[in-house]
Amino acid sequence: MTDPLTTNIHWGIIGCGNVTEVKSGPAFNKVANSSLVAVMRRDASLAEDYAKRHAVPKWYSNAHDLINDPEINAIYIATPPKQHEEYAIAAMQAGKPVYVEKPMALDLAACRRMEQVSKETGVKLVVAHYRRALPLFIRVKELLDQQAIGNIRFARISLLQPDQSAMIAKTGNNWRVDPTIAGAGLFYDLAPHQLDLLIHFLGKPTSSIGLAVNQAGLYTAEDLVVGVAQLPHHVLFNGTWCFTTPEGNEEDLFEIQGSTGSLRFAVFGHALTIERNGIIETEKFQPPQHIQQPMIGKIVQYFLGNADNPCSAADAIQSMEMMEQFAYGSQSPSK
Repeated sequence: MTDPLTTNIHWGIIGCGNVTEVKSGPAFNKVANSSLVAVMRRDASLAEDYAKRHAVPKWYSNAHDLINDPEINAIYIATPPKQHEEYAIAAMQAGKPVYVEKPMALDLAACRRMEQVSKETGVKLVVAHYRRALPLFIRVKELLDQQAIGNIRFARISLLQPDQSAMIAKTGNNWRVDPTIAGAGLFYDLAPHQLDLLIHFLGKPTSSIGLAVNQAGLYTAEDLVVGVAQLPHHVLFNGTWCFTTPEGNEEDLFEIQGSTGSLRFAVFGHALTIERNGIIETEKFQPPQHIQQPMIGKIVQYFLGNADNPCSAADAIQSMEMMEQFAYGSQSPSK
């Protein structure tokens, strides 16, 4: 009998919450050689509702039951970060490749354990830094590879958002600002996208350090984080993440300054500004309906053995290292 993994990927989703409704869930049925077979949520009625609305054949209220379903040969984990390690390791030990949401896990130590299990079992593991597969960021990488703005001098990120920002996904129990469930609050929720792109564009930092505080006291997690790093070729980076700025003062800026020009864009936007020789150009990009679909297409081909890993555990660990150094410094819980 032909191994089904060589011909088609039959997905199971663990954690079919709001993030999967449009961003990812429907895309599994729109990618070639891919289908969504089952979903899981601890509330069985919500799992059933999701399955019926999305025409998914099966639903579960227990993650391990889904992992052990013989019809499923790949697992997408979209739970809060606290559960990523447990479910990813269980899936890999069951021989099923894993696509896990960002941040990869609750902390760096958990990420490294997941990577080790992938190496020991030989089972594939991909992390959901899906923005690198979107046209805007493919274009940025292309321009940098072409040295379109010369030799890179510095890069900076500024993410300033009010507490009630529409950018920040809301949940009933607000788990994103509970460090025991999400790591380091909204910083760990949003910065993975930005720092993964930084490393994807400019390389792994040679050193990094930061500070984090809770100024407003609205929750237990940090609400202001600053970090600096040195990247290859003596490129310097600085970043600021503040989640209590006043309405009207929002900013989502990623800037890369070179010797002959600059690139500016919003990581959570769809436009790129290119400045060269005093000339400013703006390129706009249409995001896909399901923002993870391009990445899922790459993952399916990787799982089928036809392509390289689009974002490995080693890749994701690099940005997790930066986040821990920025948020915790020498007091990292993984050290």
